[in-house]
Amino acid sequence: MAVVGVRGIGRAVDPPDEGDALLIRRIAHGDRQALTDLYLRHRQALFHYLLQFTSDDGVAEELLQDTLVAVWKNARSYKGDARVLAWLFGIARRRACKRLRRRELPQADLAELETVPAEDPEPEAALLASVTRAEIAAALAQLAPQHREALLLAFVHELSYAEIAAVLEVPLGTVKSRLNHAKRSLRAVLRAGEEAEQ
Repeated sequence: MAVVGVRGIGRAVDPPDEGDALLIRRIAHGDRQALTDLYLRHRQALFHYLLQFTSDDGVAEELLQDTLVAVWKNARSYKGDARVLAWLFGIARRRACKRLRRRELPQADLAELETVPAEDPEPEAALLASVTRAEIAAALAQLAPQHREALLLAFVHELSYAEIAAVLEVPLGTVKSRLNHAKRSLRAVLRAGEEAEQ
């Protein structure tokens, strides 16, 4: 199975999940084209997510390849109780954590977040609207890794709390707590940066 490298970072367009579920069923029956189609739909989101675990594009691409091999081997295990994208993030995370246990990965460079497409600001994001992407990336770098990961899954990849809980393999309450703490911490870091500039 040949999978091309990914350099573009950003959110994947989230196609209807029925299409993704159909691709998984086709993969489970040995359809290699379905695996290629699934890869093309979600490569950017998965690659961007894997960059949290390493700053080395090559290692992130290897992890993406490992993820696709795992999807090929385990497509029959997909039960349909979560969106396919959330299931893919769970597989990618397990692959990255397994690799981290084997050897230390280079730390992710959060400056890469500067290339993530902007979203329309939510009412809570008034403070974020006044800062640059570089300032947000620097502020995210100061958060605990589990808080940063939860924020990115929620706001960049737009997973629901339940999907984040499944990806991280933690209770729903833990996800809510992490996101609440992460948002407060991020606001505090950004405000401190604004005050330092004045």
